[in-house]
Amino acid sequence: MGAYAAAYERSIADPTRFWGLAARDVRWLVPPDRVLDDGAPPFYRWFTGGELNTCDNALDRHVEEGRGDQAALVYDSPVTGTERTYTYRELTEATARFAGALRAQGVDRGDRVIVYMPMVPEAVIAMLACARLGAVHSVVFGGFAARELAVRIDDARPKAVVSASCGVEGARIVPYKPLLDEALGLARHKVERCVILQREQLHADLQRPRDVTWDEAVARAEPAECVPVAATDPLYILYTSGTTGRPKGVVRDNGGHAVALRWSMENVFGVGPGDVFWAASDVGWVVGHSYIVYAPLLTGCTTVLYEGKPVGTPDAGAFWRVAERHRVKVLFTAPTAIRAIKKEDPDGALLAGRDLTAFDALYLAGERLDPDTYHWAERMLDRPVVDHWWQTETGWPIVANLRGLEPMPVKPGSPSVPVPGYDVRVLGPDGAPLPPGADGDIALRLPLPPGTLPTLWQDDERFVEAYLDARPGYYLTGDGGRIDDDGYVWVMGRTDDVINVAGHRLSTGTMEEVIAAHPAVAECAVIGVRDDLKGQVPRALVVLKSGVLAEESELAAELVRLVRDQVGPVAALKEVTVVPALPKTRSGKILRAAMRGIADGRDVTVPSTIEDPEVLDGLRPVLGPGRP
Repeated sequence: MGAYAAAYERSIADPTRFWGLAARDVRWLVPPDRVLDDGAPPFYRWFTGGELNTCDNALDRHVEEGRGDQAALVYDSPVTGTERTYTYRELTEATARFAGALRAQGVDRGDRVIVYMPMVPEAVIAMLACARLGAVHSVVFGGFAARELAVRIDDARPKAVVSASCGVEGARIVPYKPLLDEALGLARHKVERCVILQREQLHADLQRPRDVTWDEAVARAEPAECVPVAATDPLYILYTSGTTGRPKGVVRDNGGHAVALRWSMENVFGVGPGDVFWAASDVGWVVGHSYIVYAPLLTGCTTVLYEGKPVGTPDAGAFWRVAERHRVKVLFTAPTAIRAIKKEDPDGALLAGRDLTAFDALYLAGERLDPDTYHWAERMLDRPVVDHWWQTETGWPIVANLRGLEPMPVKPGSPSVPVPGYDVRVLGPDGAPLPPGADGDIALRLPLPPGTLPTLWQDDERFVEAYLDARPGYYLTGDGGRIDDDGYVWVMGRTDDVINVAGHRLSTGTMEEVIAAHPAVAECAVIGVRDDLKGQVPRALVVLKSGVLAEESELAAELVRLVRDQVGPVAALKEVTVVPALPKTRSGKILRAAMRGIADGRDVTVPSTIEDPEVLDGLRPVLGPGRP
């Protein structure tokens, strides 16, 4: 039995022993008296009775153990021409000082703090400072719409908000303070204090005495010590992207989170203390929480904070510059970022000549990785490209190729095998597990491992209703797929991306895989639209690679033929449209549901998480009823 199989079997057969051993890598102020508390299912709790402080584990312990002069955080901002490195000692001192500043604003253990900031070191410091005080942070993506920020303020009821005067997106300055002021005016909950980081690109008007600048708050603050909290106390609330109306706040606890993320770094990603890890995401998303801030620092790594884009800051070689400059060992980003680079630089000219001798592997997650993008990245980098799959709710990978534990053979299109701790099943319509190869709903048998959501913020009933009721004894992921004979999981997309064509259930992800493999296609989306005869029919929207000139009708016919040959005539794909861009969220997810709604003639509200509303608006004539 290999190292992976043995670890996985132990984690499922005896999770208490497995995670009890993993917990030894965490510094406990009071050791837990129970590893798994299963006394009130479906509400499971990890490491009950234990006390710790997450900031202590991420910062102070490394200084005490001799890593004080090692780089902890590297800030690289091509949009402002700024680069700065914080050692573990410097980051600890800055965090302790800002924790004292928050305490002076009235923030105490258990209080909530909204962090509404761009990708600057102060965002990381604010998160860690909350953890230091035992306060609960809720990071809202910088530049988020005022109304959406307001509903999060009303749900979290924060004691304070930490924000900045502006964000910088490419050549565009995005003022944050007017959005924050509007949100505070809309919210029923009245926030007592705001701490505003004044950036040199734009100074914000302050509303005294509510508002104080970051510099003012820090100048008169005394450093704060780490406050012990229960392992089961919340560390943060993260609202799932795209939420409208009543927000859904995913809760992350302190103890299970620290144990799981610490374990994942060495076993999933193959990095350890002193390595340089870069998650090219945003602190507003779960990837930023887990793998920009907490997991690398809990492990004693150097983490890279990048304020820029994969293309346009200044070009499609930006990622390779950062990887070379900072000696990055592992880069973790979304497939959409690699597709954007591939579109602009299909031959990898901007990669040539870069010294990537420190670079070990590229990890991709956040959406389905199509085989064409996988093969392109592997060919260009000559390094392992590792697909993995997880969710905001789980906080760390569910399925992955665990290169730190035992590298597995790659099957392009599959994120590989279940990670230890996750009992992954595929269920049929009746809730019974399906045999290998059968498509169904991907579910996780309870209890979930440490680090996953124990509930939703102040809403146990909704937690059960949203995730557990449909399949008792399981957490329903909302994704469909299958497990093959070798135990590899194939995630074919959200279950609402399965369409019913004349009684045949078909995955749009399968069709996208075929279309994306065409050499002219940079990326694509297939959606199901209403059809009077067949119920639903697929429509494909494709973006061409940079410099590709193709006759649209000929390309469309070729793609239709490919899908017919590889998926079957039942797929009934007849409409293929070339578009300049696909609408996406700021985290890189394609807005398929919004496009479906437009195609079906429904009144679609532009999601607040959209990257560029003009892209979706530009598709309305193409998608909508009565289109040419």
